[in-house]
Amino acid sequence: MSSNAGWPEAAPPSAPVEQLPFSSAAIENPPWNGWDVLRIGLLMFVVPYLVIPVVALGVQKLFYPGVPFMEVAQKPWLALSTQFAWYGVIAFYMVLFVEGTYRQRFWTSIRWNWPVQWPLLVPVGMVLVSLQGLERFFRLPKHIPMEEFLKTPLAAALTGILAVSIGPLMEELFFRGFFYPVLARRFGMIVGILATSVAFGLIHAAQLAFAWGLVLVVFLVGLVLTIVRAKTRSVASSFIVHVAYNTTLVVLGIFAGHQAAK
Repeated sequence: MSSNAGWPEAAPPSAPVEQLPFSSAAIENPPWNGWDVLRIGLLMFVVPYLVIPVVALGVQKLFYPGVPFMEVAQKPWLALSTQFAWYGVIAFYMVLFVEGTYRQRFWTSIRWNWPVQWPLLVPVGMVLVSLQGLERFFRLPKHIPMEEFLKTPLAAALTGILAVSIGPLMEELFFRGFFYPVLARRFGMIVGILATSVAFGLIHAAQLAFAWGLVLVVFLVGLVLTIVRAKTRSVASSFIVHVAYNTTLVVLGIFAGHQAAK
């Protein structure tokens, strides 16, 4: 997969990025192609469903020999720990892939340009939490799979750590780092933004029991994140907004838990 054949590349930019209006076609020219992105996506989002059962089997044999396999496999901490480890593997693969296959610096190619005025992006993520208010307009299921990861203190702590650290990092690297620029190069900025946001929402659908009101909220959050990435041409910018959003949700969740315990 060292060839860049596949989706055609855009011509080099003829004007500085700052002078381009937001409505014009995006100037994106990543070294990778659509097939490369598909492979990374499968490794990141599909393969874990095969890895977790294998890990659960090993954990059962070593630590829970008398416990049924399904009971071990459904332990939230096991899935979360495996997710942490697998994200680390994928991050390592991403770097090796870009630098080994295309001979380019990973952080430069991915457009990890740390914004000078990054504190101004934090409130954007915090304000995004207000989108949760849209949930009242939809019929929501009584139970969603995500709630399983909040039932015990250990699982809730691991979920919170994942949500404010490697979780948003890996999602930004894939969706706004790898996926968006390939779409924008082929179809233009607007389609790239919309398609990336739809994919971002759908990838969370199973965790949300396919409650489309909740998926809509995630789509809208993804829309803002991708607009930030497109406008600033920086994955670091969308990462900051993403972390601010998740952190606000985690803090509000902790506060609500304390209030309910009183």
